[in-house]
Amino acid sequence: MSTALEEFCGSVFWNASYLARPDADLPVCFQQTVLVWVPLGFFWILAPWQMLPMCKSGAKKSSVTKLYIIKQVLATLLMLTAVGELALAFAEDAEQDSLPAVQYTNPSLYIATWLLVLLIHDVRRFCLCRDSGILFCFWTLSLLCGILPFQSLLRRALQAPISDMPRFVLFFVSYGLQLLLFFVSGFSDVAPETKEIRKKNPEVTASFLSSITFEWYTSIVSKGYRKPLEVEDIWELKDKDKTQAIYAVFEKNMKTAVRKAQAELEKWKYKKRRHREADPDYGNNMGKAQSQDILVLEEKQPKRKRKGDKGDLGPHKDFARGWLVKTLCKTFWQNLLLSVAFKLVHDGLVFVSPQLLKLLITFVSDEESFAWQGYLYAILLFLTALIQSLCLQQYFSLCFHLGINVRASLIAAIYKKALTMSSATRKESTVGETVNLMSADAQRFMDMANFVHQLWSSPLQIILSIVFLWGELGPSVLAGIAVMVLLIPINAFLVAKAKTIQVRNMKTKDERMNIMSEILNGIKILKLFAWEPSFEKRVNEIRARELKDLVNFSYLQSISIFVFTCAPFLVSLASFAVYVLVDENNILDAQKAFTAISLFNVLRFPMAMLPLVLSSLVQTNVSNERLERYLGGEDLDTSAIHHNPIAGSAVRFSEATFAWEQDGNAAIRDVTLDIPPGSLVAVVGAVGSGKSSLVSAMLGEMENIKGHINIQGSLAYVPQQAWIQNATLKDNILFGSELDEARYQQVIKACALLPDLELLPAGDQTEIGEKGINLSGGQKQRVSLARAVYSNADIYVLDDPLSAVDAHVGKYLFEHVLGPKGLLQKKTRLLVTHSMSFLPQVDNIVVLVAGAVSEHGSYSTLLANRGAFAQFLNLYGRQEEDPSEKNSTAVALAEEEEQGNEDIEPCVEEGPDDVVTMTLKREASIRQRGFSRSLSKSSTNSWKKAQEEPSKKLKGQQLIEKEAVETGKVKFSVYLQYLRAVGLWYSFWVAMGYIGQYVAFVGTNLWLSAWTDDAQHYLNQTYPVEQRDLRIGVFGALGVSQALFLLFATILSAHGSMRASQVMHQQLLSNILRVPMSFFDMTPTGRIVNRFAKDIFTIDETIPMSFRSWLSCFMAIISTLLMISLATPFFAVIIIPLSIFYYFVLCFYVSTSRQLRRLDSVTRSPIYSHFGETVSGLSVIRAYGHQERFLQQNESTMDINQKCVYSWIISNRWLAIRLEFVGSLVVFFSALLAVISKGTLEGGIVGLSVSSALNVTQTLNWLVRTSSELETNIVAVERVHEYTKVKNEAPWVTEKRPPRGWPSKGEIQFVDLQVRYRPELELVLQGITCNIGSTEKVGVVGRTGAGKSSLSNCLFRVLEAAGGTIIIDEVDIATIGLHDLRQKLTIIPQDPVLFTGTLRMNLDPFDQYTDEEVWKALELAHLKTYVQELPEGLLHLVSEGGENLSVGQRQLVCLARALLRKAKILILDEATAAVDLETDHLIQTTIRREFAACTVLTIAHRLHTIMDSNRVMVLQAGRIMEYDSPEELLKKQGIFSAMAKDAGIVNIETTML
Repeated sequence: MSTALEEFCGSVFWNASYLARPDADLPVCFQQTVLVWVPLGFFWILAPWQMLPMCKSGAKKSSVTKLYIIKQVLATLLMLTAVGELALAFAEDAEQDSLPAVQYTNPSLYIATWLLVLLIHDVRRFCLCRDSGILFCFWTLSLLCGILPFQSLLRRALQAPISDMPRFVLFFVSYGLQLLLFFVSGFSDVAPETKEIRKKNPEVTASFLSSITFEWYTSIVSKGYRKPLEVEDIWELKDKDKTQAIYAVFEKNMKTAVRKAQAELEKWKYKKRRHREADPDYGNNMGKAQSQDILVLEEKQPKRKRKGDKGDLGPHKDFARGWLVKTLCKTFWQNLLLSVAFKLVHDGLVFVSPQLLKLLITFVSDEESFAWQGYLYAILLFLTALIQSLCLQQYFSLCFHLGINVRASLIAAIYKKALTMSSATRKESTVGETVNLMSADAQRFMDMANFVHQLWSSPLQIILSIVFLWGELGPSVLAGIAVMVLLIPINAFLVAKAKTIQVRNMKTKDERMNIMSEILNGIKILKLFAWEPSFEKRVNEIRARELKDLVNFSYLQSISIFVFTCAPFLVSLASFAVYVLVDENNILDAQKAFTAISLFNVLRFPMAMLPLVLSSLVQTNVSNERLERYLGGEDLDTSAIHHNPIAGSAVRFSEATFAWEQDGNAAIRDVTLDIPPGSLVAVVGAVGSGKSSLVSAMLGEMENIKGHINIQGSLAYVPQQAWIQNATLKDNILFGSELDEARYQQVIKACALLPDLELLPAGDQTEIGEKGINLSGGQKQRVSLARAVYSNADIYVLDDPLSAVDAHVGKYLFEHVLGPKGLLQKKTRLLVTHSMSFLPQVDNIVVLVAGAVSEHGSYSTLLANRGAFAQFLNLYGRQEEDPSEKNSTAVALAEEEEQGNEDIEPCVEEGPDDVVTMTLKREASIRQRGFSRSLSKSSTNSWKKAQEEPSKKLKGQQLIEKEAVETGKVKFSVYLQYLRAVGLWYSFWVAMGYIGQYVAFVGTNLWLSAWTDDAQHYLNQTYPVEQRDLRIGVFGALGVSQALFLLFATILSAHGSMRASQVMHQQLLSNILRVPMSFFDMTPTGRIVNRFAKDIFTIDETIPMSFRSWLSCFMAIISTLLMISLATPFFAVIIIPLSIFYYFVLCFYVSTSRQLRRLDSVTRSPIYSHFGETVSGLSVIRAYGHQERFLQQNESTMDINQKCVYSWIISNRWLAIRLEFVGSLVVFFSALLAVISKGTLEGGIVGLSVSSALNVTQTLNWLVRTSSELETNIVAVERVHEYTKVKNEAPWVTEKRPPRGWPSKGEIQFVDLQVRYRPELELVLQGITCNIGSTEKVGVVGRTGAGKSSLSNCLFRVLEAAGGTIIIDEVDIATIGLHDLRQKLTIIPQDPVLFTGTLRMNLDPFDQYTDEEVWKALELAHLKTYVQELPEGLLHLVSEGGENLSVGQRQLVCLARALLRKAKILILDEATAAVDLETDHLIQTTIRREFAACTVLTIAHRLHTIMDSNRVMVLQAGRIMEYDSPEELLKKQGIFSAMAKDAGIVNIETTML
């Protein structure tokens, strides 16, 4: 081979003696062949790929840019130099005899290469990114290889006159041009037409250099440094990373995979069945009669059998398995392959550094070695570090990218599934669980994707380390590895212990959070009953348990940290000690020791990672199962809903039988109905007779058993529980349709929304909170109706829309919208109703009994039939003699379907909105009316104004103030606050412990370096035994002391941090219970709960960890720099510029990263809340057919979050690459200085300095990470602190106590009472003056928003008076403590709020009363029999919000509460919510009887409840309009009599039902 080459170049190809001298050089032939052909070969192999864009059809070239012209000119010049060289060869050839072949081949190769370069430059104009990575790598390689001939030629020129001038010049010209091209190709070449794309995302057009160093990201980092980033500042995602694109591929793969998996499952089940049938023992050898019996038995126990089947199916359960991971791999295979490639390169290079270190130490210890070797090693160390960090960052970037894409595709899939899921599948998982799939399980997959490659990379690294270590220390390495392996079970044991504590702690935390959210949801009740102390005590008891666990957990953590710190040192101690002790001749020298230490350091990372990745794998496996079950579930089967055109029929039921579950009981049976187009059909029936099921069947929400339903035309649906989106009121009505102003105004007018719009702060632009929280029940129902009317469908399905509105509003809606003269008169309407008053006006009435149609026909025919319907009417709607005066109050039947009757109608209507939201809504609506007084007066002006200045938000338009996102740097005072809570002494001693640990650490290393130098001192002598034992002993002692210092510090910090947690939670809790009600109205519960959950969790667990790791990293870096400076004092000079650079990068990064983290969490919650909203409004979305729109909305919400997360990932890579560059420089300089000061240094100290430097890179990275993490987390302290500073309400108990037995008479005087909700709003009560005598019964009436509830709020001082006073029994209530006041009054609230706990606790949380008294109260409240039947009696556990009692029972419990207190003054906030007539009657009679001797104020919504009061107070717009006995008021033709007329009350007699 070499002879052929020597002939080819005409000189020697290789001669080792060239290198064995101080001025080493390479032979000319080697330079001309190998160094030229390596770069060219690389280029020619990869260049064809760069030609591909040319072959794409229809690709357009982008225009020419300056940069492009410069590149082409330089390349042309290069070609000319090559042509020149070739010409030169021919010219010389003519003159003299033949030249060596190389002189012809190389220039010809170069000419072809430069032509190819010109072509590639041109072809790249077809692409968005016009820079070629391959070219860049080629320039780099070419320049590196060119350095050797470059220095050769220079050295020769300096020694002797130049022999071949033209070639000499041509070489340098060509080298210069290549250098220029290299420089130019570092810049991004952006064509003018791609400028726009670049503004959106510069990554697309970034050059190769910019991509690998993430330079394109710098502009965001500097922007983030100048001002806090907003979502708008963050660049768009690339098109292929958008949720839609990713999900499209994922879905295609998912469908095929699921099909395959299901086919396999079927096959498997079939096999199982065959196996059973073939089994001879299985019922074959019995007599015929026996087997008959068995059949009968099996039929009798279908349920048991089904369970058994499931058991037999074994692990497969009943859903397709194992397809999800396959799908993900298939979708993201490119990413996976690329990251494997990068990881392999990185892992290989990791082992190069220790070998180079070994060579370097040998070089320093060897007197004879040449200087150039040392410089070469230093440069190689630098290059390996550099390439290693570039590969690692690309790998990480790919992994995290994979992570977010996996998460995006999973969330999109879950969302889509939720829209198409059948109701049976939907019942399997609650809304909360589904949101959990999205948040927790998809997140797990994301975390797993980041580290999935560790599964093969960790074992690989471990094996390689052991192989190399064996080469250094031989078998004694096994001692070190044995120590590592021994530490694994210890760690596993600690982890298991910690896990049990953690699980227990999570339970406690959940318990605490449940109670907290109940407190916050029922805060109004707590305040009205003065129950806060009792609940505070309960929370504190739970918290104490939690903290005890926390401390134990911290102790375990300290021990495991202790073990972990000991590990590296114990490992090296064991290996070295065994190595030295095994054999006299084994002397520990520097090469061995420090190479081994570097390798042990490499080994630490995979050893630590592997268990983590495995446990993460186990968790992901659980998530995988859950996701497969969910995503593989049944879809909604709407095959029973036909859409065939049938003349003269809009909706036709043909023997339709539907059930809620495939094999459940039928909820509607054999319904055959024909509804002609344009008719109005009413559906009536008792509670639980299947009215709502009929509607659900039409919407296709139920499982078809037989028959079908034919529907012609589009549907609009108004559910029983209005579903309101978190958007403006207008958006709720338009619901994604185009705005047609005229129709919109018409709809609003017809749905009686105009007065509401005047009340709402910003008219129809008012933002409606989650679940429609700032609208009253009636308003929500009207908005829901308006949405349907606006949608202009053909068929309207209305599920009892009139139950939630007042009688007169109902009448109006019927006339203007639903009735024969309404807006919808031409449409087909199916109206489920309880209200009898409208029945005479409908075309057809369908009466349902137990899911079947018992009769149908017009009103008159049904009355004449004297069937079920007639009885029904007699029961509720006693006809008046005068048919024209229909009793429009024949009150709605219990509007609440499905209370006790669970299995008839599960899930679609979920009982009343949880009580809490009702209270809140009611609150909110009262408040809205409160601040809208100001607007309603001048509503016309304000409209004009609002039109003129849309930008200025109106007062109160935004109900909920935006949560303050902290921006900018965290103040130092916040850290101090935390340290004070920990205790300053604690903090000081913790810091001292860490300092002690690192002093010992430096000591250990210096001792080791001295030990290794013994090898030089005792050269060719025997090594004294005592010296050896001393070395091992001190080394061990220093190592142990290092770990002990750390243990001391961590245990102290555990104590301190627990103290901090306790103090902060206590302050937060006691303050939140003492803030005024208005705070809770303006702050969403979620936000307060978040303080108690997330922020307290951060203070408990995350901050102590962050603080410790920060200290640790900081000390580690200081000690490393110290050790390098000890070895080579000049290094101190280099530290200065490096640390300045480091500091700048740090400042830039931290502010950006912190803001990106915040944006991530801010943009993440809309994904979940949108999802929650979608799931709760599924039937509405499906009925209107708006699935597509919601899918798109989900995708865009996702993309906003994705781009924030992506940006954050890139910012981490941006930082890491810069820091690792600093790290590589540290390595380079420590090596370089060691080479320079070669003569004066021992091998040991060099080994120490370079091996520390190799370790510093990761620590530098960690320091920034921990700093930014600490800063992100410490915000929790700030947020908690913010809520401990909220202004409190008046004190609970003051100096002035009311007299004992007060109030004895119960007289109430209002003196010019004025009230407003918030300082900036108008008055709600405008100077009320009246007296209420002892034991008087007073009714308070008024239209919505007249100030009725505000009056009761003032009595309890939930609202403080803005002027005037309230005097009860000669005591001004404003002068006494709140608890003194509230314990003496009783209220039966509008919505019955119950808390989790026993029934007894709900009645008497302070245990003030005896059991007898409690039973007595229950008896009076008609609950005694019910409670006695319960197995636990009084100790019966009430579930959250009282879910396990019916609404009527809850109302009775509230009554029992009031009876137990037996205060002198009772306020009765009329319970309109879902109480059937019977319960209502019970409550009324009990109150009349039991509270005869008390003063009773009734705030009425239905007039007949107060017709027997002594006096009635009529409020309007916050003033008393009329105040007299009901008889008098009826005679006066005033407001009251008009209201009575609306409600159909003519004289007092008619009211008593």
